[in-house]
Amino acid sequence: GMIHDGESRFSINGKPIHHFLGTSTFSEYTVVHSGQVAKINPEAPLDKVCIVSCGLSTGLGATLNVAKPKKGQSVAVFGLGAVGLAAAEGARIAGASRIIGVDLNSNRFEEAKKFGV
Repeated sequence: GMIHDGESRFSINGKPIHHFLGTSTFSEYTVVHSGQVAKINPEAPLDKVCIVSCGLSTGLGATLNVAKPKKGQSVAVFGLGAVGLAAAEGARIAGASRIIGVDLNSNRFEEAKKFGV
């Protein structure tokens, strides 16, 4: 996934490093397209807002914009990490009558219940 001009923004010893989906953030400094940046209030706790990026928008968006569950339907969510919990929240917002959570890690079930699973 290169940025719009097809060029990499990363290199090591003069050789390009290809990045994932236009942005890879395992670097101290980087150059990104303005569409890939969100301003965060300096007072916001970074350990909390970091999950708002991809996880929330991906899970919620996939449920509301792609799956589009109808009010009263049952929904199954596979994986109850950040993306899965956001998908469950999307199902709750859409009015799903039953949200079934599936995850190999049973420690995630209690937190998932807070999202209607």
